[in-house]
Amino acid sequence: MRAVIQRAKEAEVKVGGKIIGKISKGLLVLLAIHQDDTEDKIEKLATKIINLRIFADKADKMNLSVKDVKGEILVVSQFTLYGDTSKGNRPSFIESAKPEKAVPYYEKFVEKIKNNGIKTETGEFGAMMEVSLINDGPVTIIIDT
Repeated sequence: MRAVIQRAKEAEVKVGGKIIGKISKGLLVLLAIHQDDTEDKIEKLATKIINLRIFADKADKMNLSVKDVKGEILVVSQFTLYGDTSKGNRPSFIESAKPEKAVPYYEKFVEKIKNNGIKTETGEFGAMMEVSLINDGPVTIIIDT
């Protein structure tokens, strides 16, 4: 699994011009499932993101998690994170999991986040989405499992 985590002042995702997910202070998580991923990685990645200390404490040090600041999370599926451009200029996405595997993994990941008491919004798997973000910092972290 691969996640691009962006600390956000606010973020939203639209499908067909309609807002389907929106958060205020928190994290925008762009999530990709690899064809070789196993279910045990879902829990590990969700736990890592929930506890990732990338919010400032009173001393202005990155020392607080999204849980600590009572933040929200917007999860958007993005298979293109496994785009391979090593051969030519057109990306190959053969490393990305097929929807039969990726959809249930994505849904389980979202459930793990929600089960930790964090307000969680999502995009729509496989849809053409418009994602808007006010990046706070900017702070962007990439995690590979």
